[in-house]
Amino acid sequence: MRVLVVQDGEHVADALRRGLEGEGYVVDAVSDGVDAVWLGRENPYDAIILDVELPGLDGYRVCSTLRDDGVWTPILILTARSGERDEVQGLDQGADDYLTKPFSFAVLVARLRALMRRGAPERPAVLVAGDLSLDPATRCVRRGDTLITLTGREFSLLEFLLRRRGQGLSKREILRHVWGDDFEGATNLVEVYVRRLRNKLDRPFDRAAIETLPDRGYRLAVDGG
Repeated sequence: MRVLVVQDGEHVADALRRGLEGEGYVVDAVSDGVDAVWLGRENPYDAIILDVELPGLDGYRVCSTLRDDGVWTPILILTARSGERDEVQGLDQGADDYLTKPFSFAVLVARLRALMRRGAPERPAVLVAGDLSLDPATRCVRRGDTLITLTGREFSLLEFLLRRRGQGLSKREILRHVWGDDFEGATNLVEVYVRRLRNKLDRPFDRAAIETLPDRGYRLAVDGG
């Protein structure tokens, strides 16, 4: 899903972006606290990975400002500050978790998944619509008892549709969340990937889970078709 990475160090930010994109996340990255507050207010991120030592506003101020503004996106503080008082301050300012550098990327991703599940009640460990299920942790997709193999982008698209099941989603909105804000291609790319998902998830099982909304986009049926 969509993650905001806020890190002062360019090397760490680039490494996090590459790693998270490899896990199927769409990543925005900034290095300034003021930019982090603006993006956090304007975009429906699924999680924020936040440094403490930032220009503009430090991570504690970023966190408290977003909470004061009613932004409850799960926040994981990732910082070199390892003192007990630092951790207490971060959590008291509204962060949901605190991880110190150096860190294990596998642990970071696991904590991120846990935060996303806790961050909103509609995000269970396994996403289900009828007999269609997707497990973000194991990256397994099933239709009933049948295991279905998806590419990374197909998986990300299905995950987004499942998390918003029952909601109409425009092609532009799908592009922004699955491909990222920087993607400049045509919206018909969404049609291509929807067709691929239908060929794997619907047609072999005589289902119609992914509905086309004329002049709007697509919707995944709540009952999985």
